[in-house]
Amino acid sequence: MSKRILSLALIAMMLAMFIPAAAMASGEWTMYVYTDDGKSLNVRSEPMVGNNKIGSLKYGAAVSVRMTLASGWTVINWASADGVAYVQSRFLLNYKPSPKPSPTSKPDDPGVDPSKVLSQINAEFASARKVSPYTVVSRPSRASGWVNLRWAPTTEAERITTCPQGKELTVIAELKNWYQVEDPATGMVGFISSQYVTRK
Repeated sequence: MSKRILSLALIAMMLAMFIPAAAMASGEWTMYVYTDDGKSLNVRSEPMVGNNKIGSLKYGAAVSVRMTLASGWTVINWASADGVAYVQSRFLLNYKPSPKPSPTSKPDDPGVDPSKVLSQINAEFASARKVSPYTVVSRPSRASGWVNLRWAPTTEAERITTCPQGKELTVIAELKNWYQVEDPATGMVGFISSQYVTRK
C-alpha cells in the first residue's frame, strides 16, 4: 500500500511540475504599454500601419499578449470578432513603466521652427537623385532597436512604421542624408536615414 501511495505522490508531483509549463505554452502573458512621448498606443486589426486602427491603449495599460511576431508586431487579446488585435512590439514592456513623460515637441509647437524644418526638407529633396533599385538592410544603433521609416526626409516628420534589425528595403532614390525606400513585403514607401542602413 505504501508503494502505491508513493507512486501516486510522485505522479502528483510530476503533474504539478508540468502545469506551469502548459500555462506558459498557451502563449498568454501580461505586458505594459510604453511610448516615448507618453501618448496612447494604436491597436490595429492587421499587423501593419494603415487605415486599420480599431482602438487605443493608454500609456502604462496592462495588455494580455498571445504571441509576438518576427515582423515587429504583437498579437493581443481584444474585444473584436476574432478576439485578437495587433500592436507594435517596440511599445510593450514586461514591467509597468514609470509615470509617463511629458510630450515632445512637434513641428507646429513653439519649440520647433517650421520654416527651418521646411528648409531642411527642401534641401534634402533638392539633392535627390533616382537610382537603379538596390537592397539595403536596416541597422539600428542597438541590435534590439528599431529604425524609423518616415513620410518625409526629416526627423520631425511622423513615423510611418519601424524597421527591426536586418529588415530588407529597396532604395528607389538617394538624398543627401536619407534614402527613399520601398518595403518589398508591403509596398510601403517612405524615407529612412542613410546612417541606419547598410547596402546588402
